[in-house]
Amino acid sequence: MSTTSLYAICVLIWGTTWFAITAQIDAVAPEVGVALRFGLAAALLLGYSRWRRLELRFTPRLHAMFALQGLTGLCASYICIYHAERFVVSGVVAVGYATSPLIGMLSARVFLGTPMSRRVAAGGSLGLAGVALIFGHEFGRLGASAEVVLGAVLTGAAVLLSSVSTIASARYQREGISGWAPLGWAMAYGALGSVVAAVATGRSWQIAWSGPFVASLAYLTLAGSVVTFGAFYTLVHRIGPARAGYIGVLTPVVALVVSSWLEGFSWTGQTLAGVALAIAGNVLAMWTPRPASATARLQASESSTTTGA
Repeated sequence: MSTTSLYAICVLIWGTTWFAITAQIDAVAPEVGVALRFGLAAALLLGYSRWRRLELRFTPRLHAMFALQGLTGLCASYICIYHAERFVVSGVVAVGYATSPLIGMLSARVFLGTPMSRRVAAGGSLGLAGVALIFGHEFGRLGASAEVVLGAVLTGAAVLLSSVSTIASARYQREGISGWAPLGWAMAYGALGSVVAAVATGRSWQIAWSGPFVASLAYLTLAGSVVTFGAFYTLVHRIGPARAGYIGVLTPVVALVVSSWLEGFSWTGQTLAGVALAIAGNVLAMWTPRPASATARLQASESSTTTGA
């Protein structure tokens, strides 16, 4: 599958999971909801890997990387997200995730030695400015109450934890380890960590079963976890964690479209300007200039073809 297709899958699906999460936090404690989501996803992936006879045995060092990936990005990060959406609107959470490219770029530089690109940094800045414009009216609420401030802090923590998880994945992928089995193990560790967190904090395991809850859990498990994380970590392997992080810039735009459809969000000129900046930032970050030598060869080829005609 092409890089553009993988990118589109992540943006479109994750852009709708913000709304699906609201059906979870109304029915179950966040820690329990995260444990259910990634426990089911892990069972599917590990079961599929076994059925396909994929390698499921890895060294303790690799399991440590899977555990780091799962406990940070598929446990603690999502627990923070679920709690954050209890205190602030999803727009503020989306604004926080718009910083993912910049955080990812800095993390890749520090932990992986990846060179920092000015173009990627500029794209991230444009994208962040765009999402800030889209949800600018929400920033006025940040000082309204302690709960809103707590929601913003939880969002920031979730972004940082996701960055650590992505770096862990990039490290073992550099060794040629990738596919459904490692992701399944990471989700299993994430689910186990969420169970421990639920028990340690005394969360109730009572679930308010309903049609919307079951539908949202199925969607978050299959589409929001199995499909999108598979696509995302493939992108990390292909284009690196910094550029893969630009998914976090366009995802809020999709979330905004969903909100306007399901929650009556009203579009304004400021909103449209923000969308334009977010898209421009993604284009700038994802665009790969053609090498000068290749350009010269193409121009020479075109010139000779024209002359021959």
